[in-house]
Amino acid sequence: MSQFVWLLDRGAALVTYPALYLAVLTGVLYNTESFGMLHEAAQRIHIELSVFAMIVALLHAGLGVLDAWFVVTGQVPAPAYSMPYFLGGVAVGAGALLMFVVAVLGFTDAKRFQHPWGPRVVHSFAYAGFAFGTIHAAAIGTDLTGLIRPLLGPSVAFLVYVLLLRLLVLRGIPSNATPG
Repeated sequence: MSQFVWLLDRGAALVTYPALYLAVLTGVLYNTESFGMLHEAAQRIHIELSVFAMIVALLHAGLGVLDAWFVVTGQVPAPAYSMPYFLGGVAVGAGALLMFVVAVLGFTDAKRFQHPWGPRVVHSFAYAGFAFGTIHAAAIGTDLTGLIRPLLGPSVAFLVYVLLLRLLVLRGIPSNATPG
């Protein structure tokens, strides 16, 4: 049973992270028309992709809590790293989930909060959740370290590049600054 839960948890994690990555990427492209075709594609899939990412994130969280329970109670062997490191990684994952839940609440019921939340605040929570999730994946997802770490850095760097490009476009910096 515990081995099956571990496999389901890892499988859910391997689906969750790319789904969250694409949800964040399409969220960056969603409101910036100057991205052209990418903007239009992001508008078509961002919400559906974000809902899917949230569902698999909740599945991963539920399975992860059960898997962590098996580890803490000694029903399965402890991971190769120390127990405080393991619990710290679980706490960072819980922080990521909390940020995503707040972002979803801000999106679905913006009037719940004292001041209605706009897309910028919701996306800020989603970005913070993704940052926590990235730390969680790098720290505790050690079973595929050889694959994840070489891909994680460049993919996060690309996401930061697109986010910075969007900020430059929103601030009105001209794309062709040739003197006239």
